Amino acid sequence: MKRIEDVTLLYEISEALNEHLDLKKSLYKVLDILSSSMNMLRGTITILHPLRDEIHIEVAHGLSKSAMQKGKYKLGEGITGRVIQTGRAVAIPKISEEPLFLDRTASRKAKQEQELSFICVPVKKGNQVIGAFSVDKPYNKSYSLKDGEKLMSVIATMVARHVINLETIRLEKEHLREENIRLRSELENRYRITDIIGNSNKMREVYQMISQVSKSKATVLIRGESGTGKELVANSIHYNSLRPKGPFVKVNCAALPVNLIESELFGHEKGSFTGAIKQKLGKFELANKGTIFLDEIGSVDLNVQIKLLRILQEKEFERVGGYKTIKTDVRIVAATSKNLEQAVEDEIFRGDLYYRLNVFPIYMPPLRERKTDILLLADHFLEKYAKENHKNIRRFSTPAIDMLMDYHWPGNVRELENCIERAVLLCEEGVIHSYHLPPTLQTGTESDTLPDLSLENAVANLEKEMIIDALKNTRGNITLAAQILKTTVRKFSYKANQHSIDYRHYR
Repeated sequence: MKRIEDVTLLYEISEALNEHLDLKKSLYKVLDILSSSMNMLRGTITILHPLRDEIHIEVAHGLSKSAMQKGKYKLGEGITGRVIQTGRAVAIPKISEEPLFLDRTASRKAKQEQELSFICVPVKKGNQVIGAFSVDKPYNKSYSLKDGEKLMSVIATMVARHVINLETIRLEKEHLREENIRLRSELENRYRITDIIGNSNKMREVYQMISQVSKSKATVLIRGESGTGKELVANSIHYNSLRPKGPFVKVNCAALPVNLIESELFGHEKGSFTGAIKQKLGKFELANKGTIFLDEIGSVDLNVQIKLLRILQEKEFERVGGYKTIKTDVRIVAATSKNLEQAVEDEIFRGDLYYRLNVFPIYMPPLRERKTDILLLADHFLEKYAKENHKNIRRFSTPAIDMLMDYHWPGNVRELENCIERAVLLCEEGVIHSYHLPPTLQTGTESDTLPDLSLENAVANLEKEMIIDALKNTRGNITLAAQILKTTVRKFSYKANQHSIDYRHYR
């Protein structure tokens, strides 16, 4: 008869464990079943935190939340700690006679209730103990604690899979939380003002303006040619503002079709147009309590400009096809490479919107106006792409530097970055030479980088460049420099004299 009862109990527990997708609910249901079938007063399932060696109560029956919070043990501490440490079950006939019993939850007051028995069994994942399953029940001389221990061990095996899943979910949550904190910190560090590269006078003016406007709520308009780094300025403004933890939503207005930009910015209601199969939140809703960056604002259609003007003035809008007015607290940072003043004259950009956007303009200078920053930027990109491509490239040769400095850079910083990335991919040495740079720099007539294209002079320039590099690498040691170039000291000295190169200048 007892065996039939146990089988029925195990079947009920199996059903309970598979009843809920919520793992904790399943475990609570198991404890409820045991409460009636085993005459259980209290029951707990504890889990061992593998990194801190700390045991805590995951689910419990007959304990208050405050008591559960108190129930924390170190590995080996108390009966529960020993069961988890040794992996062996323990059955105590009378709690009052066991000196190792800690009653950390303060839930068992001997004077106020009858004598209790305590059974605690390990919960295992293979051979590894990951927690414990314990039960308090009234002391009964005729009750076989050995049988109770065996039954609970079977239940613990059934429960183990759910406990493993709970702990896996907990560890994943902790990992995601830590990763989220790390990424936020990385973003904040990455977009500090000091991480925009450049120390020219024009860039110092930009840094000063970012510092002045970041902490305010003012609308910012970033002006400048394509590729000058307007998005980096927007990033710095947001992450140095009073709302750095809020969302930062970026929208490239030039990349969106005219018929979709309104829906993208303001969202739409289900059925508002063909293809609107469900409600969609717009970028302004997603950016609430944060910052929205509207890149290439000059490309926006006149109909959308009216809605943008309303958001700037009233801080409210309606979704496409909707009637409900939505309030939003968004800081707007816009950028353009177009001449908005001319666009206003040509009546393709609203004058009132222009004046609303142009509250605090920041001008990003083109690279040709900040020549002193070219080498700083080139060194930064060299280090970045050499690391990405696992190459030990240390510097640029003198002729390569001259070419970088002489070029007019119509594509600005973006063109320079692409140029250095290409050079790093082509270079198989420790130095980037002029022939690693793109043909536009080597043969560009606008920059006069290579005015004399005769074969004789080209060979002479290459010889001179290689001799200088070899002397730089050996600190003026002619013997070692000759070995690097796989020639004799006599030939090396002859060529050096021919090109008026004095080895002593490199010591």
